[in-house]
Amino acid sequence: MAITPQATARFVLVPTILLTVVGYYGSILWTIGLSFTPSRILPVSRWAGLDMYERLLSTERWQVAYTNLFVFGGLYIGFCLAAGLLLAIALDQGVKGRSVYQTIFLYPIALSFIVTGLAWRWLLNPTTGLQDYVRSLGFESFSLDLLSSPERAIFTLVIAGVWHSAGLVMVILFAGLQSVDQEIWRAGRVDGIPRHRMYRHVVLPMLWPMVVTCLVLLGMNVVRSYDLVVALTGGGPGFSTDVPAKFIVDHYFERQSVGLASAAATLLLLTVVVLFALVGLLRRRGEAA
Repeated sequence: MAITPQATARFVLVPTILLTVVGYYGSILWTIGLSFTPSRILPVSRWAGLDMYERLLSTERWQVAYTNLFVFGGLYIGFCLAAGLLLAIALDQGVKGRSVYQTIFLYPIALSFIVTGLAWRWLLNPTTGLQDYVRSLGFESFSLDLLSSPERAIFTLVIAGVWHSAGLVMVILFAGLQSVDQEIWRAGRVDGIPRHRMYRHVVLPMLWPMVVTCLVLLGMNVVRSYDLVVALTGGGPGFSTDVPAKFIVDHYFERQSVGLASAAATLLLLTVVVLFALVGLLRRRGEAA
């Protein structure tokens, strides 16, 4: 009996499917299970109910880290969308030196969050960075010491993140603007509609699927902001710029509290699932409209 190409393809995919099911989804289920145990250095099977979650929610460092997820995420996504949209509109309007601007704003995307964090850490270093350079020019009172302020350090993460990702939003939205039928613009000119109103009421609603795509990509970067935090602030001063991912890693490997770290990972997973479900709902409503 001859083996069909379809059967061969399915057979070849079996190892990949097994690795995905066992390695990925199996690890998720294992982590969720550990969150209901008092595991310390090594996993144990003793049932602890919701004790780890109660302990987690009463931990000040987790409260700060979880809050920072929304503070950083909201500001990062908001400013990336705003900056990317303005840049895309400028390019769509045929600004002079368009290719130069595209290169400048696209360059940061080629860098990892680790490199981005290190670059901004050097730039904001009060003794060797921008503050020292400006003071060497004669402005002795100039101060840009953001990294040592617990209240302002979180905003350095936002600045570095927006610098890194605004170009990605620009490219996606610019591609959408380029696909808009020119007949729409001609009809707007015939009706005497100003360009800013055309963008606001006609063109931008057409780009809603691309905006949702940007939301998903930026949201993934928020969840993966561990690299940026470690490279730029290290979670400090104190733990003022901590994020859930760093909290989880530290409690897994440094504080040997596997049960608590698993509870934090499970809560982070639930948060991500809920947020992306809301994004999916927004996308469906946009398509229906």
